[in-house]
Amino acid sequence: MSLEIKVPPVGESITEVTLSSWLKKDGDTVAMDEAIAELESDKATFELTAEKAGVLKTIAKEGDVLAIGAIVCSIEEGGAAAPAPNADAAPAAKAETAPAAAAADKGATYASGTPSPAAAKILAEKGVEATAVSGTGVNGRITKEDALSIDKVSENPQTRTAVAAAAPAPTPAAQVKAGERSERREKMSPLRKTVAKRLVAVRNETAMLTTFNEVDMSPIMEIRSKYKDKFKEKHGVGLGFMSFFTKAVTEALKDWPAVGARLEGEEVVYSSFADISIAVSAPKGLVVPVIRNADSMSLAEIEKAVVTLAGKARDNKLSLEEMTGGTFTITNGGVFGSMLSTPIINSPQSAILGMHNIIERPVAVNGQVVIRPMMYVALSYDHRIIDGRESVSFLVRVKQLLEDPARLLLGV
Repeated sequence: MSLEIKVPPVGESITEVTLSSWLKKDGDTVAMDEAIAELESDKATFELTAEKAGVLKTIAKEGDVLAIGAIVCSIEEGGAAAPAPNADAAPAAKAETAPAAAAADKGATYASGTPSPAAAKILAEKGVEATAVSGTGVNGRITKEDALSIDKVSENPQTRTAVAAAAPAPTPAAQVKAGERSERREKMSPLRKTVAKRLVAVRNETAMLTTFNEVDMSPIMEIRSKYKDKFKEKHGVGLGFMSFFTKAVTEALKDWPAVGARLEGEEVVYSSFADISIAVSAPKGLVVPVIRNADSMSLAEIEKAVVTLAGKARDNKLSLEEMTGGTFTITNGGVFGSMLSTPIINSPQSAILGMHNIIERPVAVNGQVVIRPMMYVALSYDHRIIDGRESVSFLVRVKQLLEDPARLLLGV
């Protein structure tokens, strides 16, 4: 007797997923609750598990787009339970009888440090030993995302934040012979397709404008230099720039609430709270997790939230709830070296703040030319809701708070 394994519901707005990779092969013996495939929606990646032990019979192929409820594979009765792949298992574990092994906790299917087939292939290509990788899967198993996240983008030390840790390494260009001309085609991932549609829709459906300013980062850099060690010792997390910007934005939103509003039909919806979305470059593409009630959080609480969300983004573990909503977005192109850009609004929000890299430049201070670490900031906004006075005043307020951080603590 066989059991059909179908695509499970993964969210109200998701109607289809893509079978990105098989973790087990056709004919393999699988254990109950063992991960057998990876499915990718337009928002996240998750594992499909076996609903009973038996022999796997694959139906769908890698790359297939499957509707929710579609049959992915079946599991036939028969075959011994899949043994733990760790050859160095403890003697006591080797001596277990089959009934005892079957009754063991499902996490015992994998030994710590064991990679999935997809992860093993990636690690082999990178020349990395599995023992050097910390797995996030069941019982410490190394997943495909763990293997992909090993290489990280080199960052500007002045603009390094926890969010940048989720950035994937650029794919190296294929080696070609001199004079050779070639092309390759790669199917867009569901996440990339969704991002593309949303960005085009924003440009077509909003009256988007961008205003710019510059911030002298000396005060914040001095605070970080003076207190970063004590801050890390007390709170267990580093003191980055993102917490200062998040706090400055939440304070400025109190003065200019229209910047955090959204348009629904012919009504403008204002929020009494500030849920700040943080744009993160993850292995699968751009994701925007949300820090809830950031306006009531301390710098340490914001930093902890950023680290947690960035880590989940890197491991493709963000839930739909963590990526839904938000009243305002902050994006940091500076970690990639961007000096100036015009960020696109994260719909249905009405504004987004773009951070950029910090460059030492000559500036005039009290009639004297001095060298200061300067950052350009950009605010893109929907002119249907936000007027020029509001957008410019909001950005000036953010600048004032960043250049005089004591205001963030005193609320003035």
